[in-house]
Amino acid sequence: MKASISRHAHFNAAHRLHVKAWSDEKNAAFFGVCNNPHYHGHNYALIVTVRGEIDPVTGYVMDIQKLSEAIEKHVLIRLDHKNLNMEVEPFITLNPSAENIAITIWQWLRPVISHELGIKVTLYETPSNFVEFDGT
Repeated sequence: MKASISRHAHFNAAHRLHVKAWSDEKNAAFFGVCNNPHYHGHNYALIVTVRGEIDPVTGYVMDIQKLSEAIEKHVLIRLDHKNLNMEVEPFITLNPSAENIAITIWQWLRPVISHELGIKVTLYETPSNFVEFDGT
């Protein structure tokens, strides 16, 4: 039988949505307040869901503590209290939209979680706006 387990985490980060190839006017018109040249921040909520077979011995899909440690080591330490555009690869060159942040988090976690397990990243930029990415 398969089941999903999820771990909830938080981080705070600043960013600016900006396309370097566009004029300042076009960026301001497209991204609005999110294009503030002095950046703006979010209190992000992150949910990482792992799906797979339930181990018949342990009753686990994955040890939730190991998932928590992976999120801390490979995600939170890189993103929390950072200016994404200035301090975090790949966002020095990649626009740090919620979509791109969610994909990047998935890419950071995929190598450290068993490939037998599916991973879904849900990233809330605000309580009303969120992105989901599962590698497809």
